Amino acid sequence: MKTKIFLLATSLIVGIVGAPQSKAVTSVLSMQVRQTPSASETLLTLYGSLKPNKSGTTVKIQVDTNGKWTTTRFATKVTKVGTWKVTALATALDAKVRYRAVAVVSGRSLYSPIRAITVKQLPELSNSDPAEFIDLKGPGGRIHGTDVSRWQHPNDKPIDFVKKYEQGMRFVFIKASDTRETADRLAVKYAAMDHYAAQAAGLYTGFYHYAVLPDVTSPEEIKQDALAQAQKVVWRLASLGGYTDRDLPYALDLENKCVRYSSGGVCVKNATRSAVTLWALTFLASLKEKTGRTPFLYSYPNFLEGSMVRSKELAQYPLWLAQYGIDPANPINQPGVKPGGCFVHSWTGANCDSQWTVWQYSSCGIAPKYGVPGNRLDLNVFRGTPSSFLELVKGVWKPTLVDLMPQQETTTMSLISQSSTTTDKAAKFRVTVIRPSGLPVVTGTVKFVFDKTTTFEIKPTQRILRETSGAWTLELRGMPAGSFIGKIVFEDVSGTHAKSNVDVIFELQQGPTPSPKPTPSPTVTKKPNVDSCKGQIKN
Repeated sequence: MKTKIFLLATSLIVGIVGAPQSKAVTSVLSMQVRQTPSASETLLTLYGSLKPNKSGTTVKIQVDTNGKWTTTRFATKVTKVGTWKVTALATALDAKVRYRAVAVVSGRSLYSPIRAITVKQLPELSNSDPAEFIDLKGPGGRIHGTDVSRWQHPNDKPIDFVKKYEQGMRFVFIKASDTRETADRLAVKYAAMDHYAAQAAGLYTGFYHYAVLPDVTSPEEIKQDALAQAQKVVWRLASLGGYTDRDLPYALDLENKCVRYSSGGVCVKNATRSAVTLWALTFLASLKEKTGRTPFLYSYPNFLEGSMVRSKELAQYPLWLAQYGIDPANPINQPGVKPGGCFVHSWTGANCDSQWTVWQYSSCGIAPKYGVPGNRLDLNVFRGTPSSFLELVKGVWKPTLVDLMPQQETTTMSLISQSSTTTDKAAKFRVTVIRPSGLPVVTGTVKFVFDKTTTFEIKPTQRILRETSGAWTLELRGMPAGSFIGKIVFEDVSGTHAKSNVDVIFELQQGPTPSPKPTPSPTVTKKPNVDSCKGQIKN
């Protein structure tokens, strides 16, 4: 009989026990320290952030030695997103240590809060199967996991990943990128810190990208947009350090086929089934080629069946399937079924079973139970054994120079068309922005800026319509009659692509003035209370 070696409980005490006052009052340096469960000697992960962000600032680790602070050999640089991380091997058998981080900001030393940790050495596991140490604590005796995004950080509150681990979670998918610029910046804000904190607590991690499809119809333009978004993911992954030995492959979150909305936010145009499928296949293949790892596809059964073409090629990618209201604690329950049959899509087997790898079985998990601020949390289970789970995290990918995001890369803007008639109609401008290679820009957006020497105090409503990567239609409304001079400006707050602009001149004639309508008396319509968690699993 094979001798099993069990993981000893770790004693971990982390707390703020006082800190020197910082002279750089405008900056804040944070630090956390965690003992990371490991199949070898103990790992300590020290991580934090610098606010406001000063990328490239050196952060050094100091240790309290008999009441005197000594600088260790461990140091790192603040990343582009304002975070830092240091991993150190701890060979002591039993020790309580106090650490702090220090950085020089504006010529003054800035200190983090002091963190104390009690380290308990883990046993030697080299002769055992590492799979034995991935607990099967999810419903139905499966590996339990979750996924998080900015919505799990209300009021900028952090997630307690240690508590998540203690409650049986063993993996977490973290939103790291988004097609939409505003949502992408919010994803970046938390991705690195959540990644550090989750792995430090002992969880396996993965990232996901939320996709918005382009408003184009030609196959070449569809593929070009998919390649541009895949490039964004590669750059984002590179900025996070690439894949570690505790990372699951990246996931594509594809659950929306709307490509055009009305001014009121109503969808007025959807992508075709063939367009959705072509885009997904192009994105997934590109990401696999660039990273050497097969990415996940995340979606739900109705979308897979009704919005995509069945494809053997698609079925080669692991499926992360979302379907609620089915209890995963019952071992014969499966997602992908519906009353009277099953959903038919690329991952549907001959016996009506969906060949899913990860199942998101609830969006109504009890968030505080798992260390998450707020009320709700997505819950997932993995299909398979600990050994098959570990197969997914094999293959470390480290970015090369070619994978790294460029900085202030030159861009060229072109004005494709413009139209302006009367004041009651929008002035429209269609522009494209390309990189030196001729490919579209990956990040950034556009806006209109008036020439201040000729135009004063006009603040029209600007509506930006993304057509595809690097192509936008800009609409201006609420302007008086007259002749106007200005620029359409491309800006990228990430600093990846350099600013560019194009001059425009246009004229508006006075249009019909709408007759004033009496302001109706406000009526209060009480919205019915809808329980979005009705019928869902809440554990």
